[in-house]
Amino acid sequence: MALQLGNTHNRDVLIAIEQKYQQEWQDDKVFESEPPNDDSDLSPAELREKHPKYFGTFAYPYMNGSGHAGHLFTVSKVEFTIGFNRLDGKNTLFPLGFHCTGMPIKAASDKLISDIKRFGQNFEKYSEDEETPSKPNGATIAPVQAMNKKEDITKFSSNKSKATNKNLKTNYQFQSMLAMGIPKEEIHKFADPEYWLEYFPPIWKKDMISLGARIDWRRQFVTTNANPYYDAFVRWQMNRLKELNKILYGKRYTVYSPKDGQPCMDHDRTKGEGVGPTEYTALKLKVKEWSPEAAQAVEGTFFNIDNFPKDQSELISVAELAGSAFIGTLVVAPLSVYTEGIRILPMETVLATKGTGVVTCVPSDSPDDFATVRELTKKADYYKIKKEWVDLEVVPVLDTPAYGNLTAKHLVEKMKINSPKDDKQLAEAKDLAYKEGFYNGTMLIGDYKGEKVQDAKDKVRQQILKSGEGFPYADPSAEVISRSADECVVAYIPQWFLNYGENDKEWQQSVMDYVKDGLNTYTNETQNSFISNLEWLNQWACARTYGLGSRLPWDQQFLVESLSDSTVYMAYYTISHFLHGEKFGQQPGLLNIKEEQMTDEVWDYVFCRTSDIKMPADKSSIPEDKLTTMRKSFQYWYPLDLRSSGKDLIPNHLTFFLYIHLALFPREYWPRSVRSNGHLLLNGEKMAKSTGNFLTITQAVSKFGADATRVALADAGDGMEDANFEEKGANAAIMRLYTLKAWIEETIADPNLRKDDNEECLWDQLFLDEMHALVHESYNHYAATNYKLALKSCLYDFQSARDFYREQCNASGIAMLLPLIQTYIELQALIISTIAPHWAEYMWLDILHKPSTIQKARWPQVSEPSRALTAQREYIKLTASNITSAEAQAAKRIAKGKGTGFDPKLPKKLTIYIATKFPEWQEKYITLLSEALKNSTINDDKAINGQVAKAAGKDMKKVMPFVQQLRQKILGGDKSAFDRELPFEETPTLKEMIAGLKRTTGCKEIEIVTVEGQSGLPGAAETAIPGKPGFSFENIKE
Repeated sequence: MALQLGNTHNRDVLIAIEQKYQQEWQDDKVFESEPPNDDSDLSPAELREKHPKYFGTFAYPYMNGSGHAGHLFTVSKVEFTIGFNRLDGKNTLFPLGFHCTGMPIKAASDKLISDIKRFGQNFEKYSEDEETPSKPNGATIAPVQAMNKKEDITKFSSNKSKATNKNLKTNYQFQSMLAMGIPKEEIHKFADPEYWLEYFPPIWKKDMISLGARIDWRRQFVTTNANPYYDAFVRWQMNRLKELNKILYGKRYTVYSPKDGQPCMDHDRTKGEGVGPTEYTALKLKVKEWSPEAAQAVEGTFFNIDNFPKDQSELISVAELAGSAFIGTLVVAPLSVYTEGIRILPMETVLATKGTGVVTCVPSDSPDDFATVRELTKKADYYKIKKEWVDLEVVPVLDTPAYGNLTAKHLVEKMKINSPKDDKQLAEAKDLAYKEGFYNGTMLIGDYKGEKVQDAKDKVRQQILKSGEGFPYADPSAEVISRSADECVVAYIPQWFLNYGENDKEWQQSVMDYVKDGLNTYTNETQNSFISNLEWLNQWACARTYGLGSRLPWDQQFLVESLSDSTVYMAYYTISHFLHGEKFGQQPGLLNIKEEQMTDEVWDYVFCRTSDIKMPADKSSIPEDKLTTMRKSFQYWYPLDLRSSGKDLIPNHLTFFLYIHLALFPREYWPRSVRSNGHLLLNGEKMAKSTGNFLTITQAVSKFGADATRVALADAGDGMEDANFEEKGANAAIMRLYTLKAWIEETIADPNLRKDDNEECLWDQLFLDEMHALVHESYNHYAATNYKLALKSCLYDFQSARDFYREQCNASGIAMLLPLIQTYIELQALIISTIAPHWAEYMWLDILHKPSTIQKARWPQVSEPSRALTAQREYIKLTASNITSAEAQAAKRIAKGKGTGFDPKLPKKLTIYIATKFPEWQEKYITLLSEALKNSTINDDKAINGQVAKAAGKDMKKVMPFVQQLRQKILGGDKSAFDRELPFEETPTLKEMIAGLKRTTGCKEIEIVTVEGQSGLPGAAETAIPGKPGFSFENIKE
């Protein structure tokens, strides 16, 4: 359920601050970036080294709707990375265009045209009693219970459809538009597909500005021929790929929409993204005897083997019959041992959507077939068949080491499968049988008897095809529905395609090698996903006839499809503002170049495919200095430093992005990194408009403000696993940011703060040191793009450090130091500015009164944390925690009626026992581990434990914890692990703690006792070692 906010005062204060600075950033053009004006004779690589840059992008959004929190999550990864790299001193570029290519907009427009014809311009004739639209093609989709298709845990699924939800009706396109918040009176305008290109980009721009995104809006554009410059860029790209033989023409299987009359690629689908053609072998069954019902319908009209159709054009409709009508038909099947024929039998789990619905039966090796044959034999009368049709000998076909020569019988009986309806068990048995049979099986019959199944499989197929007893046939591997609501098939048609995959081995291998050694993928999961995808991805149709887009230059009847015009547009960003002054290319850009001047030769020169400037300058009439300006801009900003995207784009867009970059650009300009993220859950559940668990970008920023939304996005998670945007977390961020702002405003104005640095006390030193440590820790997390950890270090832990300082000063009766508080505010503002830039800007300008925006500031340069101060601080925190915990445990024991040495409620004294020397028995184990480190056996658990056990004897219980703790320090890289002296003085430190301990424990007296040279001390004293004091409580008189 969506979180309902109560009092919004705190949020409204923060939003007012955010809106103020957003306007200032836009007015001051803070995020507009250009290459440096450096006239030195440096190579592009040398220029980038001298003036470091960072160029990041995410997949440009599609303009068929507003952005939602899922988009925002991917955006945040680029936004945070850009923000951090600005702080780190780099010249950053974050542009954004708008994707309009493909079917979705055109299909939605066509549906609206139909809605308007039916219901009127403003849909005034619509009644809720209207029938819901029929299913695709008017046909009922058959269940796919026999597919045994494993659930893809990376995809969301729901049993509730949008059409059936009572709260949100989207049976018609105009209802979908209403659900987007578009006024009913304006919806008819969207019947013109061009209107979508005008309507949604400004909404996206407004949303990104309201988020505080550091985007250079001069570089925005729309795709398709609506922008003639981008259109020329796409034509160049396609021409060059064709010249390189990366685009070919020929017949191939492709998922196809009969309604649209063209291939239906991933982004043209409402269902079935990632589904491809699966090729089967269709068998020709010679009918010897029809079943009675079938005989009446087909006698004398059916094809025989001599005049079987050669192609689709020769197919004619003979009869329409239910599948059950063919039960009992006697057929002769290719390669069957039953040469006199076998009967067609019923099977409930056969997929009616695949082929004719008649499949071969192999009860020797298919658990489903064996279970069905056994069922039919027992219940022949019930199924209205003759028992002799099915009660045949089960002939062994192959032999396996694990299950013998009757694999199906073995597994069905072993797994106690009683019925063909035992779906889960049969699915498991089928998986086991297939793997064992294919990888380890040996043929027992036929021409390839004695051969491995892996080797024989394709030979048997070729034998059937060559003999004419079968033919190749393909279907989608799962259901595919196009944007036009058409159920797709597989067609074998001539088409233009990008020759990805094994048909261009050199190209495929170059991309594979780069993914393995060159491309930063941040996680092993992302790299492995790329490698897996590259191994199976094959040719990809790059043209279609329906939708929006750019025309294929050499074949104008076709449009470039949406996943093929969006592979290298990041290069276009580097020069787009030179070409046009707004997204449609109707206003001239900074260089006043006309669209027709952007010839293929110009693009070649700008993108460093050629080096001769004279030819493109002469041919295009573009002055050489302008060509040089564009080329230098590309050379500076490229290669792309970061491509951020959801993991669902690895199988298509991101892989294509790598393929085309490697084909078109010199090695120096190949992408440096791809960062993929998981899907975003909202409050722990899938986002869905139908359930009301949905959040648009506009709603998120309006509800929580920009910075609180950004904090929740950072806290949602990193990596490829699904992340979670918690509205409670965003609401908590409002309170945290507001409260911290109020505390800073109040504290900085406190006249009681110490003013003089010369009055520095221990707590000042510890606070400054901890801040320095957290600055370094935050930097490392940001650099690794681990934003959840960065948020913890730069906000939560940084605030905890402030809390510790404040508490210790209060307990000690010492005022906090004003210069140190000012340092805290400055460091806090800088290190949180990546995630919460508006709050940081307020601190920077309104509290600290800095001369210019924090967006131009640099990451703070602070000293490395002191080992002594770090150890001292941790000692104080741990000692105080141990003491207060012991007192709390004593109180619990008393509450339960158990005995304890003192009553925490009565006046009490705390005695702290410290040791100045480590126990002598520890020395030999330190030596033992030191030798293990030198001999590289420190990781050998068995060897270490054996040596310790031998040396310790009966003292193992005392020795082993010490050894394990020391070993963990060594393995963790703790350089001080072997030190036998504390880096700080323990007694003075404890004396500094006395005031605070009296306050937290309520002790009237606290005594510090050194244990060496004293006798008769309590047991607590015996546990004391340097850095880990013992302590005891006792009651005293008032």
